[in-house]
Amino acid sequence: MMFYTLYANDRGELLDDPGLQMLGGSGGKWVTPDPAEMMPLPEGASLVTVPQQRAVGLDGYGKPKLVSNEEAAWTAAALLPQGFTRTLIPAGVEIEDYAGKLPLLGYTAIGFHDGQVYAAALQADEHRKWHPDNFNTEDLPLKIREFRKKYPGNQIYAQLERCATEYSCFTAQNIFYRRWEGGIPTTNVCNARCLGCISEDHIGVLLPQVRLSFHPELEEVCGVGVEHLTKAEDGIISFGQGCEGDPVLNAEFLSGAIRRIRAAAGAGTINMNTNAGHAEGVKKMCAAGLDSIRISIFSCLKHNYNKYHNPRGYDLKEVAESVKIAKEYGCFIALNLLTFPGFTDRESEIEALLTFVRKNPVDMIQFRNLNIDPSQLWRRIDISEEGIGIVNLVNVLETEAPHLRLGSYTPPVGQKI
Repeated sequence: MMFYTLYANDRGELLDDPGLQMLGGSGGKWVTPDPAEMMPLPEGASLVTVPQQRAVGLDGYGKPKLVSNEEAAWTAAALLPQGFTRTLIPAGVEIEDYAGKLPLLGYTAIGFHDGQVYAAALQADEHRKWHPDNFNTEDLPLKIREFRKKYPGNQIYAQLERCATEYSCFTAQNIFYRRWEGGIPTTNVCNARCLGCISEDHIGVLLPQVRLSFHPELEEVCGVGVEHLTKAEDGIISFGQGCEGDPVLNAEFLSGAIRRIRAAAGAGTINMNTNAGHAEGVKKMCAAGLDSIRISIFSCLKHNYNKYHNPRGYDLKEVAESVKIAKEYGCFIALNLLTFPGFTDRESEIEALLTFVRKNPVDMIQFRNLNIDPSQLWRRIDISEEGIGIVNLVNVLETEAPHLRLGSYTPPVGQKI
């Protein structure tokens, strides 16, 4: 199966070049995709142009070539819906003065075959709850107004309105829809300076979100939490959203909130998304009644972890200690694996990940596409080692760590695997 190059002109029209075979990016190299790395464009995906990047493909002589016609030919890409993992990034040539300035979006390589657009992706989880059709519905503004009228002074609902409408955040919207996983932003400080942070700039790019600017009252947090857990279908409340820092640094405050929420709402899941770089904070929150913890991790190799996360006052050993503490309290533990083609699938990275999950009681790996300009990443991470492919990474994990649940989303605690 051969895929042909797709590109966009200045009018935003998607065109194919049947004379050029598709190329995708893995690590610092261009490669032709294996059919196993491609799938028909998922429903809910968006087709976009990669800013200031010229489209390329492989000519009949096996050599990379710029798409050339009478118009500009820009690199076309897909933005995947949640639940799909990118296997290749787009291949293209950046205009020199734009290098390193791509927005923090998950640009995914696309190609054309037999009259259909294909994306370099695999489905990592069941798509029903997070399908885009379930969000940004016509009745969302009315639902937001109802909450704001019912809780006029609650700063968290005001923040969630902004997140739901300006950022189109699904976990914010779920609060207003009264269903599934809903975010409760509470914390604006962090003890890491991650390269791909979406609410605090560490690499000089335009951020998609602005970090929380206030400290909510205990009654505000408890009010949102109880409302959601007592009325939402498959209710989950999560601390640690994209507009926040790390909630584990706010453990003293949040442990009090968790106790009060759990006393008033016996059902539902209380989850924290964190870097897990403060083990004592993890202990406080777990002792208060935390059910689930999702730990973001770029690499299980110390030097690469440090280059990406830039931790302040903690290291990977403390992350491992947090995992052990959380499991002692019966928490469901997921690694939020920040996945990037050509890096996460390197043999050294896979072996380090397997070692970590064998030594530490991890229940799940959630694949999360790392949205970052590739040139920004490769400036800091050595690119000499090639990857074996994201599909092969998944196959290795299924074979070597069959106890792990693989997916994308935080499940309600007690949900059958």
